[in-house]
Amino acid sequence: MSDTPLLVTCGLPYTNGPCHIGHLRTYIPADFFVRYLRHCGEEVVFVCGSDNHGTPIVISAESEGITPREMSERYNDHFDNTFKRMEIEFDRFGMTDDPANHKRTKEIVQKLINNGYIYKKVISQSYCPACKMFLPDRYVEGICPHCGEKARGDECDQGCGKHLEPGEIKDPICKVCGGKAKLRDQEHYFFKLSEFSQFLEEFLPNLKGTSNARNYAAGWIKEGLHDWCITRTLDWGVKFPGNDDLVVYVWVDAPIGYMAFTEEWAEKTGGNWEQFWKGDSPIIHFIGQDIIYHHCVFWPAILKGSGYSTPKAVVASGMVKIDDKTFSKSRGYVVWTNEDYLDLGLPADYLRYYLLSYTSHTKELNFSWKEFQTRVNNELVDTVGNFFYRTLHFTSKKLGGIPELEAEPEIIAKIEKTIEEVETAVREYEFKSAVESVMALASYGNSYIQTNAPWKLIKEDENSAKQVLRNCVQLVKALTILLDPVIPEKAQESWELLGYTDSVKEHPIKDALEGFDFSELPKPKIMFEKIEDEKIEAYEITLNKRIEEAVKKEQKNKEEDNMITIDEFANVELKIAKVIEAEQIEGSKKLLKIQVDLGDEKRQIVSGIAQNYTPEELKDMSVVVVTNLKPAKLFGVESNGMILAAGEKAALLTTIKDVLPGTKVL
Repeated sequence: MSDTPLLVTCGLPYTNGPCHIGHLRTYIPADFFVRYLRHCGEEVVFVCGSDNHGTPIVISAESEGITPREMSERYNDHFDNTFKRMEIEFDRFGMTDDPANHKRTKEIVQKLINNGYIYKKVISQSYCPACKMFLPDRYVEGICPHCGEKARGDECDQGCGKHLEPGEIKDPICKVCGGKAKLRDQEHYFFKLSEFSQFLEEFLPNLKGTSNARNYAAGWIKEGLHDWCITRTLDWGVKFPGNDDLVVYVWVDAPIGYMAFTEEWAEKTGGNWEQFWKGDSPIIHFIGQDIIYHHCVFWPAILKGSGYSTPKAVVASGMVKIDDKTFSKSRGYVVWTNEDYLDLGLPADYLRYYLLSYTSHTKELNFSWKEFQTRVNNELVDTVGNFFYRTLHFTSKKLGGIPELEAEPEIIAKIEKTIEEVETAVREYEFKSAVESVMALASYGNSYIQTNAPWKLIKEDENSAKQVLRNCVQLVKALTILLDPVIPEKAQESWELLGYTDSVKEHPIKDALEGFDFSELPKPKIMFEKIEDEKIEAYEITLNKRIEEAVKKEQKNKEEDNMITIDEFANVELKIAKVIEAEQIEGSKKLLKIQVDLGDEKRQIVSGIAQNYTPEELKDMSVVVVTNLKPAKLFGVESNGMILAAGEKAALLTTIKDVLPGTKVL
């Protein structure tokens, strides 16, 4: 237990789409962590908010005919409500577009300017002549300069994954109109990230949290840090101090949101935000693995450069898969939190339990409806639920309430050991191990009640039966408190079935070892319901249908990508040619060297039709030729065009009527 207040934050959800279980991979463990610390008597402030700026929101808003602010407000409310439905309780859930974040971002950027960490530089940036605008980040697509794969303006998302600065992308295309973009010079502002290498080399070894966060960040620093362009040509965002034509890059103002949300919490509650951001009270960031660079390199450097406190720990979760396939909204491998889960009446606690217990926090998590069903039915229903109901039902029915006895030392020792294991696991951010220790205690309870069989014992030795049941009730109480951070709704339900009328979350962990100052028990009931096969089949049908629709859409998009415009087709020059002579190319079974008459000129063309036509068959034949191809050499023989043919047998394209050589094909 620590006497120092703690600030816990979660990576900000982006407000251009709904919540899915990939989001919950970060927020549920963070909520579990906060709830546990509060059971330990620690003071914790838990903040988050929505990330409202950047090009994708502008594009999405424009497509719907609404303002970026309207779209941001809609999804901010969506995430806020969804998190509450999932029993994730933030002390403040804000917006990066609200005044507090605009003010704090400008203040920090100005400090960086004053401290000499920001400079101006003219860079070449993608510009669309048709749209008459510079193209920031995701308004542009092209080719990655590092690996040659298709990439978006700020990141090689389909190839090497490297961050791309404005103007780096090759062959830029405007995403608004689809036209070719050009490079034009424009003045932007850069953050001297390269000057923080030594600071970060000293900072990272002392950064607590998960090892993947430290290791990934250390690797990037080893490769060498480059200065970051921190401005964009957009109307939507935080205006850059002294230049209203530019906005601050979203990865500057988004993490500053943590500070702004803490300020908003302090204003509402009378708390002290400066104890975290200007003092020594620890800051712990819970994030997804894909934003480690921003939180372990870029963000600490900004804080250091502007004179604020840096985070004490970064806890990075592993990625999510769906049915062993890479999580992908575009390919249909996604489970939406509301539509596919909560709106179907499935308990938030079941999903919380699955996400916390499936794997180590830093490992890849696979979501499968069948595995979800197995874990819920076997562990929550058959282990926890079975033990709770048997204990409370038999105690209430046969004894009329909790026996006025103390739990035996063996039981207390078992609970104490479990508490120690959970404490160690949580402090090491091994949430799966913590849950496993609690479930081991539930399994022990099941084994204990089954072995001692109080339903038989009561007929022979009532006092011994009472002691057994008293021990079991103590285990139920301990499990209820320990399970509250995992399944808070069901834990509160269990707490009330034990006869308590207050909130279980208000009780410290040590109360798991305390007895009861009352004996009456409410009427017991079954707390957990099994998930039937029919429901799982229906959920899988929905998922598979979504995947099939995504595949069809992808195929359609590929077909559309392969289509060309009439202008592009007009660039291909087709003419009728008459074959003058042809001969086999020595050393090749497939190639013929063919001389053709194009009316005003003679051409030599190499064509792979030797296995389908003899030189004699070709003589005087009218063929269709592509005449504006660049010259090429085949088997050392120059070719200046292409004769068109169809099918595996290379049926040559010709004319029904006589056409003069050199006539254009229209």
